Amino acid sequence: MGLEPSEFREAAHCMIDKIIDYHEGLKSGGHPIPAVEPGFMKERLPSAGPENKELWQTVFDDVENVVLDGSVHWLSSNNYGFFPTGISYPSILADILCSSTANVGLTWATSPSCTELETNMMDWLAKAINLPDCFLHNGKGPGGGVIQGSASEAILMTLLAARSKVMQKELSRDPKQSIHEITSRMVAYASKCSHSCVERTSQVALVPIRLLDVDENISIRGSVLQKAIEEDRRQRKIPVFVCATLGATVSCTYDNLMEMGPICEKEQIWLHVDAAYAGSALLCPEHRYIAHGLQHVTSFNFSPNKWMMVNLDCSALWVRNSLDMENSLNVNPVYFQHKKQSNTIDYRVSFYRFQHWQVSLGRRFRSIKAKLWFVMRMIGLEGLRHHVRKGVGQAKLFEELVRSDNRFQVLFPVTLGLVCFRLCFPHATLEKINDLNLKLREEIEKDRQYVLTPSTVNEVYFLRFSAGMNFCNEESVRRCWEHVQEKSDLVLKSKI
Repeated sequence: MGLEPSEFREAAHCMIDKIIDYHEGLKSGGHPIPAVEPGFMKERLPSAGPENKELWQTVFDDVENVVLDGSVHWLSSNNYGFFPTGISYPSILADILCSSTANVGLTWATSPSCTELETNMMDWLAKAINLPDCFLHNGKGPGGGVIQGSASEAILMTLLAARSKVMQKELSRDPKQSIHEITSRMVAYASKCSHSCVERTSQVALVPIRLLDVDENISIRGSVLQKAIEEDRRQRKIPVFVCATLGATVSCTYDNLMEMGPICEKEQIWLHVDAAYAGSALLCPEHRYIAHGLQHVTSFNFSPNKWMMVNLDCSALWVRNSLDMENSLNVNPVYFQHKKQSNTIDYRVSFYRFQHWQVSLGRRFRSIKAKLWFVMRMIGLEGLRHHVRKGVGQAKLFEELVRSDNRFQVLFPVTLGLVCFRLCFPHATLEKINDLNLKLREEIEKDRQYVLTPSTVNEVYFLRFSAGMNFCNEESVRRCWEHVQEKSDLVLKSKI
């Protein structure tokens, strides 16, 4: 197996020490962006793999040069560019255990613990974020949850299920219709500020998506959705699916579920909520107002790997009624059948019938692989709430610093860990202000000390500061702001 047990023990101890040293080093910030160019790896690796095995010490010696030196250090205390990517020592321990068991969770029978631990963890998590009871397994369904690899997969699965449900309804109404004719009339809806994965999944599912305008709060309102549905029905289109967003990537704003939900119920349209980032904030009672209206939705997902101290991959998906998944990706060869399938959950197939919860057939031990069991036990819900609140506090501090400098503007309300801001000057055109902020971003990127990402809404270009990484603190936030001010001085001087 490459290593004898004694060698593996020694190598594993060294690797754990390396991980701890690496994490400790990230607390000081450093340069989160590597100083490498495309193709750099070719010069650092042999042209072909070794014919004979190498000593683990030799491989270990290359970790810094081959892996870390070309990595973006997402956990760095100077990285504020993207929503947090979670990790913790409990999640690393879970990864080790998961990798060692080689479980392949095709069905309940192929790994009972794999299936049942996931079922229980999804109920734990649903209760922790106060989801409506209709999303709980509670040992019987029909509601329940499953761990997906990403929010993109969660949205794809629900869109496929919604498409399949409408297809069956249309065929039962008129069996003479062709599947192609029905599919060609389908339409889905989302905000024009929703994540790009929504458009991508619509392309995969072959359901065109209509991107709706938002109000001044970057939110879809019920009247806009209702109007779009009525327009499409008049053109004989079939509204199939609505994807609402809680915590949009560009602005961390929220679609209006209290208005959209009743419309979708009345129109019998699947309403999915993508809360990939903001969902973790629902651990804290004071932030649950952002999710008012969840009682109306058909499905809901968020990604604990963003802000809940678990690392990729872990996106939690719940459906109100798992029977709605029926036949969306139906496959049931003899070798997947087992005697217990009538009263168990198969995440390849679901309750009592052959319904798929995911795209792939095989699946890892995700309730451990996704670290929920280890993290929720070793950190605890209160520890996770503290982590979220710390990130919110860091964002509020950065917002105060931005507002204290009259050269800058905060664009949207700061509700969680994201601050959207831009550099301004009086009587300038939008084009000139956008150009100014583009140059500010370029100046910040030059020395690779800090990561801030740009975005645009309604043609306004701005910078995003995202708090909540494990090793960020108030001191590092203040240092980042001072860096932004220094770069702003340079940009403004060049304009004079």
